Amino acid sequence: MEKIIQITSGRGPAECTWVVAQVLKKVLQEAEALQMKATVLQHEAGSENGTVASAMVQIIGKDATEFSDSWVGTIQWIGKSTFRKFHKRSNWFIGIFEVDAIPSRNFSEKDIQYQAMRSSGAGGQHVNKVSSAIRATHVPTGISVVSMDSRSQHQNKKLATERLLLKLNEAQLHLLKQQFQSQWTNQLAVERGNPIRTFEGSDFKKLKKEKKFKAVRQQLKNELKNEKY
Repeated sequence: MEKIIQITSGRGPAECTWVVAQVLKKVLQEAEALQMKATVLQHEAGSENGTVASAMVQIIGKDATEFSDSWVGTIQWIGKSTFRKFHKRSNWFIGIFEVDAIPSRNFSEKDIQYQAMRSSGAGGQHVNKVSSAIRATHVPTGISVVSMDSRSQHQNKKLATERLLLKLNEAQLHLLKQQFQSQWTNQLAVERGNPIRTFEGSDFKKLKKEKKFKAVRQQLKNELKNEKY
């Protein structure tokens, strides 16, 4: 099961970007404790050191849906600004939204078309007479790469396959980033009030206040019992 969430400060000030950074740490720690894989797919730094304006996190695991549901919504932090000493505000809000996942493309060598070609550049007679370079094309997407690093056609085929897989993964990530950009409305939709989770203080302790997802709460209680609040 896969879920992708976006953690964003919206149009909030630097204090909210600090909260995003702290929440991102909590999400990653909690996912690890629950034996789920959490990967930061996109990260936009805030204006202050150590802050994060927004981040997109992929959660993979059998309980990914419940985990995502336990975070999606408004997050509240109660505390004094670390950037504006005399600022009176003590309640800060950020948002967590679910982002639709891009369907993963199964990689199969059956979808790769290989073409031998002559190398170019320096190399003397070998370059001119031997077709050792390999072009590998992923037929479903049309993405292709060329390897001419080695005099061995077999080695070039192996390198081309590895590079093509990397390029396909980069293309997949690019699609995710494009989708993230389309989530700009999330930047404007952070609600104040009715938080799904509340934290307080400079040490970012979680207030033991839960409104739903009882099963998830119990699971977190059991598996995060060593967490220091």
